[in-house]
Amino acid sequence: MRYITLKKEEIEVLEYLHLNSPNRTVRKRSQCLILSHQRRKINDLASIFNISRRTIERWFDNWAKKGVDSLAIAEGRGAKTLLKDYSDEVSKQLELHNRNLKNVLTYFEENHNIKICKKTLQNFLKDTGL
Repeated sequence: MRYITLKKEEIEVLEYLHLNSPNRTVRKRSQCLILSHQRRKINDLASIFNISRRTIERWFDNWAKKGVDSLAIAEGRGAKTLLKDYSDEVSKQLELHNRNLKNVLTYFEENHNIKICKKTLQNFLKDTGL
C-alpha cells in the first residue's frame, strides 16, 4: 500500500486548491492527494477519478519531487505553431498578395517546406493579430 503523508500546512493548501482553484486538473489532483492522506487505496482512487493506477502513482511521484507545483499540467503540451518564427514574413506576404491566403500558403510550401492548411493560417493570423 502506498499513501501520501501530508503535513498540516499541505492539507490546508490542498483543501483550499480543491475548493477554489479555477483549474479542474488542480482540483482533481489535490482531492486525490487528500484522499490518499486519509488512507484510501490507489485502486479506490483510480476508480473514483476514472483513471489508471499508474497515473495516480505518477501524481504521487511528482508530488514527492515538486510539491504543490506538480498539480498543474506542464506547459508546452499540444501542437506547436509552425509559423511562430515567420510572423514578419507572413505579414509581408499578406501585403504582397493583397491578403490572398492561397498565395501565402503556396509561398511557405515552396520556400520553407511548411505545409499548412488555410484554417491554420487563419488561426495564426487571428492569434497574432496580423
